[in-house]
Formats: sequence, C-alpha cells, structure tokens
Amino acid sequence: MAKKTAGTFQKLKDNGEKIAMLTAYDYSTAQVLESAGIDGILVGDSLAQVVLGHENTYNVTLEEMLIFVKAVARGAKNSFIVGDMPFMTYNTSVERGLGNISQMIKAGANAVKLEGCNDYILTLVKRCVESGIPILGHLGFTPQLMNTIGGYKIQGKSFDAAEKILESAKKLEEAGAFAVVLELMPAESAEYITKNLNIPTIGIGAGAGCSGQIVVIDDILGKFTDFTPKFVKKYANLHETILESVKKYSAEVKEGIFPSKEQSFEMKEEEREKLYADK
Repeated sequence: MAKKTAGTFQKLKDNGEKIAMLTAYDYSTAQVLESAGIDGILVGDSLAQVVLGHENTYNVTLEEMLIFVKAVARGAKNSFIVGDMPFMTYNTSVERGLGNISQMIKAGANAVKLEGCNDYILTLVKRCVESGIPILGHLGFTPQLMNTIGGYKIQGKSFDAAEKILESAKKLEEAGAFAVVLELMPAESAEYITKNLNIPTIGIGAGAGCSGQIVVIDDILGKFTDFTPKFVKKYANLHETILESVKKYSAEVKEGIFPSKEQSFEMKEEEREKLYADK
C-alpha cells in the first residue's frame, strides 16, 4: 500500500471521489483502519472525552496527545495521520505554536488540525506550510471555542452566516491549508461552501455535500455511550458485545470453567510426578 498524503485528498476531490476519514486513538484500531483502506486518520482531541473521560476537550494536554499519536502512527504506517492540536497549545505565539506543532509531526503525524480563522491562525497556517507541515483547518462549530460560541450550536444557519464561513475557508485555502473540516452546520450551507472552494471539505454533522466525512470511531461502533450525536450512524453495538463478553468471562472464572485445559500449560509427566511424590 502506497503512503497516503495531503495530495491524496486533493486527487480524490478532483476525481469526484468522496474522502472517508475516522478518528483513532490506539495502535490496534489504527491497524484495522489501515487494513480497511481508510483515507485519513485523525487523532482527535475528542479522546479527552472518549478515552480519558473528561466532559469536554479542554483538559487534554499536548503530552497526552503525543502518546496517542505515536500509538496510531505505529499501527498505520501508510495512512495519512492528522494530529489534533489541543486547546491553547498553538494560540499564544506563532513561535510557540510552531514548536508544539513540530512535536506532533515528530511523534508521527503527517499533518495537524487547527481550529478557527483569525489573522493569527492564518499567519500560523502560512508558517506551518512554509515549514513543510500540512494543515487541516476547522470551521463551523469549533469545540475549543465552545465557551464563546455558547455551547453545541449549529453554525451557518443563514445565508450571511454561510457566506462568512466561506470567506474564512477561502482565507485558509489561500494560506495553504490542504482541506477544511466543516462541523455542525446545515447540509445546504456546507454544500455551498464546498462548491466554492478548490480544496476539499470534510464534514462532521454537515451533510452529504462535503468532499468527505469524518466521525468518531467509538460512536459508529456503539462503544462510547455517554451521548450519541444526531449525525452519527451506528454500524455496530460494541458496548453490548463487550458487556456480554465480560459478564460471561466473569461467570466462567467464578464457576471454574475458565481457564480450561486448552488455555493452560502443562509440565512434562516426569516433572509432574515429582510434585506429587511422597516427601
């Protein structure tokens, strides 16, 4: 399998093919996604909730993110891996932002995702691209700005709001971003933005008109059950599968069924006889 790159995304869009991305946070899951031929893997800051149990994404640190990026990179050597920059690790200065972003790349990410589009972010995007670091933008609902947005609110609900997001997306494109995530917005707005950009859009809760889609893998597998977003389709119910498996395991241990002879190691007969010989 040839290594996928940021250019792969543009080729898919230019050929009229949809882009399929998923999140992953660990080695074995990354292996499965690569085997399935997924176009890109995001090591998302959503791991704050899904893996670490926080209420939102604010509390995950760069050091924690790097651990998971390294694990995913080991499991998916030919996949295109995007590292999500956590809250306030790239916002204070361009130089500090570049330093933290470079740690993501050194850990195994092939690109990083940055939220928002103000003059500072645009400058940082340009500097990253000039330094050889592909950037995935993120517009619409931006979780790291949730406190100023006022919660989980749909963005781009009016023509003027959609135009404003499109303007930001064009600025990110001009700054060198290879693609932009559009989160939590009406399908019509996202499709309008997509049609007026040259770079691909990756939707999450933004309808089918985007160039591609991304969701949290634990959501589509039915493993994470704290909440399920409206835009998620469950392809499995691993929570129930795991629950029943653990219950069965526990019962068999208590009843002495597990481990059986098949799961046990045995001594050679002459050594076993010594154990029971009269002393």
